[in-house]
Amino acid sequence: MSNEVETKLSAACTRLILDRPFLGALVLRMPMKPADPEWCATIGTDARHLYYNPDYIDSLSLEQTQFALAHEALHCALSHFARREHRNENRWDIACDLAINPILIKEGMTAVPGALYNIGYEGMMAEEIYPLVKENSEEQTHDQHLYGKENKSAQQQPQDGKDSQPDEQDSDSQENAGGDSGGKDEERAAGEPDSLSDAEKEQLSVQWRQRMAGAAQQAMQAGKLAGSLRKLVDHLLQPQLPWRMLLARYMTASSRDDYSYMRPSRREGDAIFPSLRSAQTDIVVVLDTSGSIKPAEMQEFVTEIDAIKGQVRARITLHACDAALATEGPWVFEPWEEFELPGNIHGGGGTRFTPVFEHLDAQGDSPDLLVYFTDAEGEFPKLEPRFPVIWLVKGRGKVPWGQRIQLN
Repeated sequence: MSNEVETKLSAACTRLILDRPFLGALVLRMPMKPADPEWCATIGTDARHLYYNPDYIDSLSLEQTQFALAHEALHCALSHFARREHRNENRWDIACDLAINPILIKEGMTAVPGALYNIGYEGMMAEEIYPLVKENSEEQTHDQHLYGKENKSAQQQPQDGKDSQPDEQDSDSQENAGGDSGGKDEERAAGEPDSLSDAEKEQLSVQWRQRMAGAAQQAMQAGKLAGSLRKLVDHLLQPQLPWRMLLARYMTASSRDDYSYMRPSRREGDAIFPSLRSAQTDIVVVLDTSGSIKPAEMQEFVTEIDAIKGQVRARITLHACDAALATEGPWVFEPWEEFELPGNIHGGGGTRFTPVFEHLDAQGDSPDLLVYFTDAEGEFPKLEPRFPVIWLVKGRGKVPWGQRIQLN
């Protein structure tokens, strides 16, 4: 069976390289290791290697094997191993699979048995899906995510009289991740890998981002990167700002389609029927135009906001402010409109943050979220507003309240 499994894996890689070179190039970055069925029921990755149960691979068709390999590659390329942060491991794993599988299915690939899928999550990030996953969910991923701090290998006691010293071993295996896996791995099934340290997660995240950029370039040159994968890569290869995940937390709760029981009109009688209600997220975006923020940085910021806006029904109200609000604004962008930097933004004076909050208070406006792009060097309002505020700070300036996110 071993030779047949190896032949199937090789054939699946070849088909991916020919038909979907972006995914194929990513798969080639993961040395494959047969794993002991006692701990690996199906397939999984620790972001360094791909582990598989030979019996599981044998049970799949060639098309399903391609899906299984591509699925693991996307976990790595999307740095799911480094993005969990404080979240519950099981819910995070489910959210990651629900983010990946719609992409592969939309690409025309054949899902493996038990693959989690919900058409409503197409185009959403794992951070956006996570709040929608029920606590203590009984759903299970078809694969094993072997990089978390809570996995089995991190909790069990050392066996065979060995000391628990995984860091040095992990470092050596990480350096060899792109090359020979060693003779011992070919003679026997691989043991369950240890969890990644924070330093390893950070290093591997950078490596996989570089690999993804190279794979995307090759695929685009071959004319074989389009559809949902092209959109995903276009966004991920833009400069990534850490506040994107925080914005998803606020947006998801208020942007879902949901059923509400509204009292009908008199013509409908006394019965109350459920109706589909589309919620709209109202976001105020403020640009500090005092001169410390360069036009190119503003454009980068606006591009990121537009990428998020495209995933939810967000109405953007843009203000520009130095010591006072720009008289040309505000600029309003409806959910269906592209959010772009207006050409008539002027500034260059001193820096005060109070004008925009005073304006919103005078208008009686309470947005779902306010995002302020600034160096945080200026006059702040004394009182915190009733709505959430995220400060994207370039430099070392401090903020008295709200969520401060370091931009650089």
